[in-house]
Parts: sequence; structure tokens; C-alpha cells
Amino acid sequence: MTQNPFARAQFLLSCARTAQLPDDRAPEIAFAGRSNAGKSSALNALCGQKQLARVSKTPGRTQLLNLFEVPGGRLVDLPGYGYAQVPGEVRRDWGKLIGAYMETRDNLIGAVLIMDIRHPLTDFDTQMLDWSASRRLPVHCLLTKADKLGYGAAKNTLLQVQQAITDRDQPETTVALFSSTSRQGLDPARQHLMGWLGIGPDGQPLAA
Repeated sequence: MTQNPFARAQFLLSCARTAQLPDDRAPEIAFAGRSNAGKSSALNALCGQKQLARVSKTPGRTQLLNLFEVPGGRLVDLPGYGYAQVPGEVRRDWGKLIGAYMETRDNLIGAVLIMDIRHPLTDFDTQMLDWSASRRLPVHCLLTKADKLGYGAAKNTLLQVQQAITDRDQPETTVALFSSTSRQGLDPARQHLMGWLGIGPDGQPLAA
């Protein structure tokens, strides 16, 4: 059975401001996505831990930057953007927090953009792609809840999103089908993140 280095993920801290983030050079991978797109479920599935990130049916449950230590660096769970059952002022604060992190965090080496396959490429998703493109950051888009669609419909949506990314001229952005329920796309997604962090299945740095 292939080892999963992310099984060793441990919660580090939560931050309400970027000034509270660790002052070091550890590489970070951000997990971003619209509220209720399955971001926390995807993070838990990738790490093989059911309770690592909170999962809630209430959109907007994640309100802070939540950092998790993994071999080779950190995973950062960003607040879900878009609809949330909270006051507009709070949503604006979350947006400022996400923007400040994406635009200024030197540790950031890539982003995993979580999109519900039934509602991909919302305005918020394209803004996240724009932020990443401005810094030339690689983005791996996971079309979550792929099990909710039939094979043909899921494949068509994948091709449509890939074409949209091509039209945006963002060669460092990739797209894949994913389901935390059926585990579709789980191993390839792990491999993608391991490549960014430069680690092997055992969590050790890959030979240069």
C-alpha cells in the first residue's frame, strides 16, 4: 500500500491576520474554495484524517487561516468565500484576509482551488485564479463531488473547465476530477502536492 505522507498532518495554529503567521521559510500550499464546495472534506481525504479540518453543512464555517504541518511544509485552509450565513461585514473581512494572504505571503508555493463540479468557475474562483496568476503561482483545481454526476457529464465539465483555463492563458493551472466520498482522483491529487513540496511517499525530500 502506498504511503501517505499527509497522514502525519497536524494542526498548527489559526490566524485572524497575516501578521500572526509563522515567521519562517516553510513552504505553504493554500486550499481555497467557495463556501460549501467541499474544501474541508477534500483536505481531510487527502490527509486520510476524518477530523483534521472541520466539515460543516453550514457555509462559512471556516473563518480563519488554519495551518496544518505536513512533511515538507504546511497546508493552509483558507476561509470559504462567497455565500455564508454571516453578516456582510464579516464576509468582507474574510475576503480581505484571503486577499492579503494570497497577494503577500512569500511562503506560498501553490494553491489547490476547490470547485463544486456542478458550479465551477464562479466569479470568486476566477478572482483566485487572477491572484495566483499575478504571482505566477501554480494552481491545481479539484472539481469536487464528481460522484454527483454521471461519468459523461463529469468528463464534459472537466473538458469545459480545462478549455476555460486554456483560454485564460494560465499554463501552470491544472484541473482534475475529485470526490472525497468515492476517493476518485485522491492519489493523483496527493502526488501533485508531494511534487510541489518535493517529498516522496515517505515524507522525505526527493533527491535532487
